[in-house]
This record gives sequence, C-alpha cells and structure tokens, in this order.
Amino acid sequence: MNRVNRVNTVKPAEGVKPRPTPPSAASGPDYASRSVPRHLARGAVGFGLIIGSIALVPVAGPATLLAAPLALIAFRGCPTCWMVGLAQTVSRGRLERRCQDGVCTLTTARPAAGTTEGPKDGSG
Repeated sequence: MNRVNRVNTVKPAEGVKPRPTPPSAASGPDYASRSVPRHLARGAVGFGLIIGSIALVPVAGPATLLAAPLALIAFRGCPTCWMVGLAQTVSRGRLERRCQDGVCTLTTARPAAGTTEGPKDGSG
C-alpha cells in the first residue's frame, strides 16, 4: 500500500488580513550587554572564575571548585549563553529582523531618520 501525505494550502479570501505571526524562538531570551567592552569584562570574570577554581585545586583543595558556579552568574547561564550574548551585543543596531506574511528575513538596519548620507560641506 503506497500512501502519500498531502498538504492542502488554503489561500485567504480577498479582503481578509492574514493573521500576525506569533513571536518565534529567535525573539526569545536576550543575553546581550549594553556594550561590547562590558560583555567582554563579564566573559573575563566568568572564564577567570572557572579557570581559577580548577587551577587552585592542587594548592587550596577541592573547596575552590565552589567558585565555579559563580561563573554562571557572570555568563548569565553557561559559556554558550555568553557567546550568544556576544553575538547579540555586536549585532545590536546593525541587523534588523522583519517578518511579513509568515516569512522572516534578516537585513541590515536602516540609518535613523535624522541622519543623512551626503556631503558635509553643504554642496549637495
């Protein structure tokens, strides 16, 4: 027996607005910082705590491993969360996500309305 799954698409009636798309997982948690230097400082603290707690075990004993969970506070989760936050911090204001008719695209952000890209000597 050969069965084929079919998907029937239905076009909306004329004059009917399509439903807005719900927010996707991409608009989920925000791990970005206010600035790149601030985010890099958080990473230095987090990685420093992890490396320091492991490196100090031979000197101070296993109690130093209790400092490692403090890195989770600096990372706002885990090192992967910190990396995602770094990408979000760097791209903030440079990329723009637009969703239209159920299709989302990532484009470069337009300059603010008050800025113009022209000659500054008044000859334009």
